[in-house]
Amino acid sequence: MSHHSVALTFIPPITLPCFILQLSFSLLLHCELVHIHPFNMRWTKSAKRKLSFPIITAIICTLTFIFLLYTEMISTISSGSILRFKPCPKRNSADDRELESDQLDNPTDDSLDFDPDECSVTHGKWVFNTSVKPLYSDRTCPYIDKQYSCIKNGRNDSDYRYWEWQPDNCMLPRFDPEIALRKLRGKRLMFVGDSLQRNQWESFVCLIESVIPQGKKSMRRGRVHSVFKAKEYDATIEFYWAPFLVESNTDIPIKSDPNQRIIKVDSIAQRAKHWLGADILVFNTYVWWMSGLKTKALWGEFENGEEGYEELDTTVSYRVALRTWANWIDSTVDPKKTRVFFTTTSPSHQKNKEWGNINGIRCYNETRPVMKKGFWGTGSNKEMMNVVASVMGRMKVPVTVLNITQLSEYRIDAHTSIYGELQGKLLTAEQRADPLHFADCIHWCLPGVPDTWNQLLIAYL
Repeated sequence: MSHHSVALTFIPPITLPCFILQLSFSLLLHCELVHIHPFNMRWTKSAKRKLSFPIITAIICTLTFIFLLYTEMISTISSGSILRFKPCPKRNSADDRELESDQLDNPTDDSLDFDPDECSVTHGKWVFNTSVKPLYSDRTCPYIDKQYSCIKNGRNDSDYRYWEWQPDNCMLPRFDPEIALRKLRGKRLMFVGDSLQRNQWESFVCLIESVIPQGKKSMRRGRVHSVFKAKEYDATIEFYWAPFLVESNTDIPIKSDPNQRIIKVDSIAQRAKHWLGADILVFNTYVWWMSGLKTKALWGEFENGEEGYEELDTTVSYRVALRTWANWIDSTVDPKKTRVFFTTTSPSHQKNKEWGNINGIRCYNETRPVMKKGFWGTGSNKEMMNVVASVMGRMKVPVTVLNITQLSEYRIDAHTSIYGELQGKLLTAEQRADPLHFADCIHWCLPGVPDTWNQLLIAYL
């Protein structure tokens, strides 16, 4: 009888079924060689003479081990492993080799798991995770306004920076500055809207600027139009101040008294001409409309000073203004060249009783998100959101909605509160001691919630 040896080699789990069949055949063949009949298991006299008990034990143990390993793998797969069975491969095709090469080159490309048509980003939960550090801080990024620099302004707790949004039925890819810059190569990304849109713009700039070498980036700040440039990528990330999107008498200079504000609900051209040529436009408008049940709306130019306005229900003025914006988009924007986004309501958190903190003072001193599923406060007006949905439903140019409202509703802990500014000046000690009147429960600390909005934006891109 000739002697056979079995070499131990690494067997990839995905080919294990094939390996078991092959090894079983080899062992059966080995049994024939030593005169063990594979079916009736009767031993011949020569087998009794030539096959020792240790060899029999080794064969049985080997088959048992393989069976247990295979069973464990089946259990792993059924519990949600990414492994899948493949038929026993005779050889790898060119397509298979190319796919395997791509997988090796991009082993952690989370974007492959995100499908915006199937993933509902509005349904999910905030998960605390200190293992992943923020990409920047208000001390390392030089472009954050004092208004959003909470830690620098004296906020002691920092847990609000470590909450991650996890959708229920999919995985949201992390914000990767390199991937974001590659997507923006040769493009203009412009955020248009109010101070919350500036909040998001500064977040985006800070998320990418740390990977750009000094000398290859620049910032030009203006009262209306600001531009950050990533020179190596020939990309700009811009912000344009237009709190109502349409024109008003309070864009510059700002009128702090809402009763003095008049909105030119049918005029947008003087603002919109600066948006031409952008490859990606991200709009928002909401919070400036919410100063009362009525707004002063004006048609045409200010020919008679600021006379001739009408007081309309806020939702009526909002609808007329959004139609003016939508008509400009439909008549001016080429969807083959420009991608249009609209960021939904950023909620304010003014009424602490809504989330059950009876002894609290608005959003002041809150350190954790609301954990109640589907929490919705009065800071997000559903009637106004319905106006947005109604107007966009009639547009010819497709608009991608960044639905940030529900996920932001939970984040009562992440506002600037008493660690921000009032009319361009940091709060005094006396003002900080009076959060009932001076806590800012509208804007967000950076880093913070707007980083998640930008995470969504890049995922959609």
